Amino acid sequence: MNNSLEYSLNSKVIMKKGHPCGTNEWEIIRLGADIKLKCLNCGRTIMMPRIEFNKKIKKVL
Repeated sequence: MNNSLEYSLNSKVIMKKGHPCGTNEWEIIRLGADIKLKCLNCGRTIMMPRIEFNKKIKKVL
């Protein structure tokens, strides 16, 4: 687990895998058991479980 990464609502994060639109930068728009992310390039939103998010996050901007 990446316990060293501190993120909160409206944090910008870089994920390990890129989005098909060509970027890997996302904004957190909802926190809870699931985390909702908005792509900073195309604006598409996705939701993923917090456990999966913690595995896939690379860096907090």
